[in-house]
Amino acid sequence: MKIGIVGLGLIGGSMGLDFRSHQHTVLGVSRQQTTCEQAIARGVVDEASPDLSLLAAADVIFLCTPLHALAATTAALVPYLSTATILTDVGSVKQPIVEAIEPQWSNFVGGHPMAGTTESGLDAAQPDLFVNRAYVLTPTEATPAESLETVAHLARSLQSQVYYCQPAEHDRAVAWISHLPVMVSASLIAACQSELDPDVLNLAQTFASSGFRDTSRVGGGNPELGLMMAQYNRPCLVRSLQAYRSQLNQIIECVEGEKWSDLEQLLSQTSRDRPKFVDNLQK
Repeated sequence: MKIGIVGLGLIGGSMGLDFRSHQHTVLGVSRQQTTCEQAIARGVVDEASPDLSLLAAADVIFLCTPLHALAATTAALVPYLSTATILTDVGSVKQPIVEAIEPQWSNFVGGHPMAGTTESGLDAAQPDLFVNRAYVLTPTEATPAESLETVAHLARSLQSQVYYCQPAEHDRAVAWISHLPVMVSASLIAACQSELDPDVLNLAQTFASSGFRDTSRVGGGNPELGLMMAQYNRPCLVRSLQAYRSQLNQIIECVEGEKWSDLEQLLSQTSRDRPKFVDNLQK
C-alpha cells in the first residue's frame, strides 16, 4: 500500500518508521525541504517533498499537521486526489475537525492516536510509539465503512488498541484525561515559580524529584499543542477546568478548616479511583 503523510514531526515521523517496517511505501510532505531530506535519510519515508502533488499516488493519507492547519491542508490536497483516496487525521480534537473536513472530502475517517512524548519534530520520531496505545476512530453516518476498516487495519498494524466513538464523545472524554492534565500541569509549574523567595525557589527546584517530574511532564511540553487543545475543545475543557477548580476548593476548605477526616475520605476515594484510569496502561 502507498501511504501518504503530511507533517513529518513526532507523530507523522513515527508512523512513517512503522509503516515502512511493514513494507508499505511511504510518501511524506513537509513544508521544509531540509526536513524532507532528513526524513529520507533517516528511513522515515521513501520519498518526500514540500509539494502536495507527491501524494497523488497515495491510497491512504494521514494528516499530521497541527489542528489549525488540517482544514486548509485538506483543501490544498483535494485537487490531487482520486475518489478512492482515503484521508484520515491524527488530531487530538475531533468534532470541529470532522465538521470541517467531511464537507471537503467524503472519504474521510477521523482519528486520534493517543501517544506522544514531550518532544516534537522529526528528531523525536521513534519506532513503536503506538504500541499498546489507544487509537480512537470517530466515524459518522457519512463515513464509508470500507475506508473505516482500512484505517482501523493500519492502526492495528501499529499494535495500537482501536476504539470507536462519536466525535463529540471523544472530545468530552479527552478533555478530562488529556487536555485538563496539560492545563493542571502547566498551572503547577507556574504556581511553583510564583515563590517570591529566590532561595526557597532554588531549593524547590533542587529538591524536585520523580513526583514533580511525573506531574509536571505534560505541562512542560509543546506549548502549541496545549494552545490548540484549548482553542479547538474550548467548551469541554472549560467544563473540566471548572470541575477541577471545584475539587481544589474542597481541598482548600479541608486544609484551612482542619477537616482531616474529610480530606482522608477524599484521598482514599481518589486512591481507589485511579486504577480505573491507568491500569490499562500496564496491559
